[in-house]
Amino acid sequence: MKIETTPLKDLLLVKPDVYKDSRGYFYETYNYTDFDRLGIKDKFVQDNESMSRKGVLRGLHYQKTPFAQAKLVRVIKGAVLDVAVDIRKRSSTYGQYFAIELNEENKIMLLIPEGFAHGFLTLADHTILGYKCSNVYNKESEGTILWNDLTLRINWGIENPVLSKKDKEGKPFK
Repeated sequence: MKIETTPLKDLLLVKPDVYKDSRGYFYETYNYTDFDRLGIKDKFVQDNESMSRKGVLRGLHYQKTPFAQAKLVRVIKGAVLDVAVDIRKRSSTYGQYFAIELNEENKIMLLIPEGFAHGFLTLADHTILGYKCSNVYNKESEGTILWNDLTLRINWGIENPVLSKKDKEGKPFK
């Protein structure tokens, strides 16, 4: 397993060792000992999975303290444009975002620390996204930033995504 940095402070790419042969493939999606050895100290307590059709945009979601969450995000089937926004006011990369395609072929995982908003756009039908969380979900601590916030200027590559009511009613970043 390899860990790579991104332009955003503390946001990491996790590239697992994938073993392929004529039968298919195998890889570990999470191993506490390996993560600890690589300096990743998050302890995950909840697993989530979502399935979406092409063109669905979910996010930008975050949890406020004391229910802030680190997330380990991966695509099981299909593809997404995955976006993380640094919303830590004291961070040197505050207000910046990072976007990457995660898909079933590249098997890249994104390790999103606490203090980031997260969202994704599905690029294929029946996309399945799985993610681990370092804290349990708490509805009262949830926040949503508008996906098309003019301050952030995220290039989603789509003008009219399929959105939930919650995502349509997100708040501006500022």
